[in-house]
Amino acid sequence: MLTACVAEPILASLGGGGFLTAHPVGADPLVYDFFVQTPRRKRDASEIDLYPIVADFGDANQSFHIGMGSIATPGFVGGVFAIHRELASLPLQRLFEPAIELARSGVPLNPFQHLIAQIVAPILRSTDTASRLWHASEEAGALPEVGALHHNPQLADLLEALQREGEALFYRGEPAQLLVRACRESGGHLLAEDLEQFEVIRRSPLRCHYQGAQILTNPLPSLGGSLIHFTLQLLEPCTLGRFPAASAEPLRFLARSMRQTQLMRQHPEAGNDLSHAASLLQAFQNRVAEGGISSRGTTQISIADRDGNLASLTLSNGEGSGYIIPNTGVMLNNMLGEEDLNPLGFNQWLENQRIASMMAPTLLMLADGRRIVTGSGGSNRIRSAILQVISNLIDFEMPLAEAVAAPRVHLEGGLLSIEPGLPAETISALEEEFPQQELWKQKSLFFGGTHSVALSSSGEVSGAGDERRGGVWLSA
Repeated sequence: MLTACVAEPILASLGGGGFLTAHPVGADPLVYDFFVQTPRRKRDASEIDLYPIVADFGDANQSFHIGMGSIATPGFVGGVFAIHRELASLPLQRLFEPAIELARSGVPLNPFQHLIAQIVAPILRSTDTASRLWHASEEAGALPEVGALHHNPQLADLLEALQREGEALFYRGEPAQLLVRACRESGGHLLAEDLEQFEVIRRSPLRCHYQGAQILTNPLPSLGGSLIHFTLQLLEPCTLGRFPAASAEPLRFLARSMRQTQLMRQHPEAGNDLSHAASLLQAFQNRVAEGGISSRGTTQISIADRDGNLASLTLSNGEGSGYIIPNTGVMLNNMLGEEDLNPLGFNQWLENQRIASMMAPTLLMLADGRRIVTGSGGSNRIRSAILQVISNLIDFEMPLAEAVAAPRVHLEGGLLSIEPGLPAETISALEEEFPQQELWKQKSLFFGGTHSVALSSSGEVSGAGDERRGGVWLSA
């Protein structure tokens, strides 16, 4: 978690939040919700600092809203300390060491992080402190190139102080005071009590079964896990494994199920024949109408150890608000500036509510004894990415690396997006039912990043970093 904030500084931050689905040996599985919370008091729209920037994705542009008025109460630090107290076996100081060392010595900017930096460059240049943190050229505003070392010595100082003084430093100490003062003076919402009273929520995971496997994932109020559950219920009677994996038949069933899931998300009454899933989605639909969901940039970390402990961790900072707490190197989230979070318009969120999310850190218990840890980034594609890895593993009995690498599809708004690698006859056969198709020229982060690890019944560890998001896996 901590090192992600150094190595993936746009996607993960102490100023954001996330979820952990954990299954310790000899204990019940548990989901830790340390995602962001809406403030306790909403300022008038005329008083807040909230403005759009345009992110350039190459083939398309997208508007994001940033500024002090976009900041929700961060939960990351509370999550670190809660998880350490209840699950970790190593001393806190040792767990902080890698992040501190890398923040001081620097991390080479890899191609994927460079790509993300270029996409959200307007945010990284939106304030002087953000520009200085990213070593932007005063003359040209240039971001560092691939291979350049990205240093964050102020974050290293903060991490050293946190390991000595604990989470109270972040939520009650000088960083909190500086954040609250900046919100008060510059158009933000956060009050001291927002930070002081933040709580990590423990939830029982959503459990579902598919073709003899058990799946544990993120429950309500998050949406991603419930949508995966619903789609798996639709696919179960289709018995996809009776078809070749890349043939038209299983992909047709998959796309139909995605279409029905999208319909269910919009109109939960359409799925009354699946009453349990429908009731879950009806409850979430109420939540969407009240407060919305967040589903932006994410970091996925999947861990299994030879003792059998499993952990799937998904983190997000949105795109970042542009505001960095002075002398900390920490950029705050922009969750209140997300359009997904504001279906009724900006500044219409309910006060003091946990913000829902598409993030779905997931654990699979397969019939052959394997245990898989997975999850994904990718906004609305999180659910379809995880779903297709599950299907590849279970229906088509693919090895983990093949299940992660296999070409993906995603249906949304009637458009079927298709990654390269499927046979031409398969794509042609799908065209009659799904005439709106977008054929991608290469694998893309659009289709998620399902970094995954597996533990066999004999304790053998394997893994697959998703190339779409620069993933790697290591075994020690």
